[in-house]
Amino acid sequence: MAEKALLFVAPAQAVTPFFPLFKEAGITVGMVDSLPAALAAIRKSPPAVVFSQAKIGIYTAEALLAETHKEPGFPPVIVFTDRGTAAEAARCLELGARDYWLEPLTWEKIQAVLPREPAVAAAASPAPAAAPAVAPNDVAGKGFAIVGEHPLILRVLALARQVAKSKATVLISGESGTGKEMFARYLHASSDRADGPFVAINCAALPEHLLESELFGHEKGAFTGAIARKLGKFELASGGSILLDEISEMDLGLQAKLLRVLQESEFDRVGGTETVHVDVRVLATTNRRLEDAVAEGRFRQDLYYRLNVIPLKLPALRDRGEDVPRLALFFVEKFRKAYNLPRLAFSADAREWLLAHDWPGNVRELQNLMERAVLLAGAGPIRKAHFLLDGEDWQDEAGPDAEAAGAEAEDDTGEGEAFDAVAAARLFDGEVAAGAGEVVPLEVMERHMIIKSLDRTEGNRTQAAQLLGISVRTLRNKLNEYRKLGIDVP
Repeated sequence: MAEKALLFVAPAQAVTPFFPLFKEAGITVGMVDSLPAALAAIRKSPPAVVFSQAKIGIYTAEALLAETHKEPGFPPVIVFTDRGTAAEAARCLELGARDYWLEPLTWEKIQAVLPREPAVAAAASPAPAAAPAVAPNDVAGKGFAIVGEHPLILRVLALARQVAKSKATVLISGESGTGKEMFARYLHASSDRADGPFVAINCAALPEHLLESELFGHEKGAFTGAIARKLGKFELASGGSILLDEISEMDLGLQAKLLRVLQESEFDRVGGTETVHVDVRVLATTNRRLEDAVAEGRFRQDLYYRLNVIPLKLPALRDRGEDVPRLALFFVEKFRKAYNLPRLAFSADAREWLLAHDWPGNVRELQNLMERAVLLAGAGPIRKAHFLLDGEDWQDEAGPDAEAAGAEAEDDTGEGEAFDAVAAARLFDGEVAAGAGEVVPLEVMERHMIIKSLDRTEGNRTQAAQLLGISVRTLRNKLNEYRKLGIDVP
């Protein structure tokens, strides 16, 4: 079995967002969308884990499980769906699925089930090494960093360091996208439990009865589909830390059982009579004001006080000033390495835009925007136009810059001499041009990135368009233009 190979039975768009992370982790990924293709791929070279969407056209994960559970040595199968039902979950688990997830998929979910071997574990760190210009706050020896120097974030980091080695429960609050799970992992990596497991579960992703089984496990026969004893997340996290993400969405009935775990470090499995004792450090996150939920009767007051032993409130990105360009550079460096591109810098208008933007999606929005900018900037610099790409408006946004770049290129080739765009594209691909600081028209950079994206996705238009942040229609129009110019495209 290939320890660093995964198979996805899913549409391409469900998987492509994770390509840079898979590449960074050295993980080989296969993608299929039918039962025969899935079985052929598994039998030819069994992956470490199979991730299967519940339904794709006439394909169902249940059909795959019905086949795979008959043969020994098949890899574990995780089923995911955006329209889950308790009945479907029970059927999949009964057929041998390792787990049943509700979308969206996240890198955190995926890395939690990857084989625990050094290369994967290192790549699973949420924050890779930054460019020299960025000053991250590192957890020594853990390959983990939080980037930021603004006083607001430094105060939170100082508190996190102070309490990291304790067993105290920490409640991390903040707007969506501010990095709450990142801080939870930082606390774990900085603690005496760093060598133990870190287990995360989203309390909003599952209905009450499934969440209870996920948290506390169940005994054989506890409910329809419970064909064997299953250990819950608390047992799996024993000796380490558990993250209860979106704790505000937990049902009141489960809140009482959670309170018992926090107070007594024990619980009963669903359908069980034996008390299970665990040694777990509990971390929780919320993007809501739990005080309001308590006042409205939706959250237990005693549980709130028990969770809020150490409160960490993360600031919004718009309040962190110069941390915005610092983080932007950090992500640019991450993605330019992932896509094998030269070092990139920000133009003055790009930096001004970064500082002026309101960032409603916080750090998550910034990260996604920087991936887009890296792909569109090519050899750089990154300009404001690369941030504001919006399908068909791309040409309008890039127009003045493209004209200026074209004028410079015309001066280099001589007055009245036609510029050979095809030759420039070839030159732009070459190592000499990449290191010689040649000025290349924006339209040539754009063409280079489009063709490079098609190469990376093996000609898949949908995946290439997603990487570029444009519509498939826009991509097709561009390719038609290139063909009219006599340029070969994948």
